Amino acid sequence: MNILWAIIVGLIVGALAKLIMPGRDGGNIVMTILLGIAGAVVATFLGHAAGWYREGQSAGIIASIVGAIILLFIYRAVRGRRHLPA
Repeated sequence: MNILWAIIVGLIVGALAKLIMPGRDGGNIVMTILLGIAGAVVATFLGHAAGWYREGQSAGIIASIVGAIILLFIYRAVRGRRHLPA
């Protein structure tokens, strides 16, 4: 059940991150889910490192969205300013 919950939350978080930071990424629904899940993982890792979360505690939805936005920003910076076909 935890994996299913992570996928559902990842979809929501990834979609919200893409709505907050719009642009043409060329990603599909799978990329959006992966972005959201990775954002939650990044937010949890940073929260543990900063001492905001206890052991076994995960990041909330807002922190997960921030993590996904950070990953989306890094992805766009690494990818550069290439034009995608219409």
